[in-house]
Amino acid sequence: MTYRSDAATRARRRTFGVLRLLAAVTGVVALVARFEYGLGFSAFASANFFAYLTVQSNMVAVVANIACGVVALRRASDPWWMPGLRAAVTSFLLVAGIVFALLASQAAERGYRLDVPWSDQILHYWLPAYLLLDWLFAPGERRVSWRIMAVVVGYPVGWGLVTLVRGPLVGWYPYFFLDPAQVSGFGEFALFSLAALALFALIAALLILEGRFHPLRRLESAIGMLRLSRAGTAPGNRSRRRWPRPRRAPRTAGPPRR
Repeated sequence: MTYRSDAATRARRRTFGVLRLLAAVTGVVALVARFEYGLGFSAFASANFFAYLTVQSNMVAVVANIACGVVALRRASDPWWMPGLRAAVTSFLLVAGIVFALLASQAAERGYRLDVPWSDQILHYWLPAYLLLDWLFAPGERRVSWRIMAVVVGYPVGWGLVTLVRGPLVGWYPYFFLDPAQVSGFGEFALFSLAALALFALIAALLILEGRFHPLRRLESAIGMLRLSRAGTAPGNRSRRRWPRPRRAPRTAGPPRR
């Protein structure tokens, strides 16, 4: 039973290792395609393309998928840095996807154009969805320290400060709520910014809690035990073979005692 379980775990690790490498290749192709798509617009600036938090997050995701894919293919266990890296990158891409969907829904109301080519769909929807599935179902260590929250929330804060300083210099902001000309005032700017940071913290906290308590793995284990018990092969329900006891010869009456 243990040998089969170890073999199945190794097979799953190899499968997810290959999937991570494929996700990295897909991310590179999507980033290049999105860059080439932007070149078709006269207002496109290369520096602005790399200033998007989504683009930066996906570039980090490419590196993380390559590193984690190689580890899954070559090692039987995850190194200490891998769970934190996976949690942070997954948080970044999930928030990027949620925020992008909200921005797309606000485009008509705010009066700006927001096209969604196939490259954006991969970067904002499909790759975040894969990373979430990878986090939930890939074998390996998922227990992460709460200190990773400082990275998940701190990086967007630093990125936002740089963007606020850079925006007036280049006359461009990646997202409308950072542009003073597109918000009603500091209150709306603070509301959107705090909501975005709260979303980063919430997603990271949910991933950390899932990694600590493993609800899906416990459910999967319970379902497996239920199937085994119904089949009569559960470890606790295995019937032991009982050998028949030898029959004792009947006692014969001996000579009367005196």
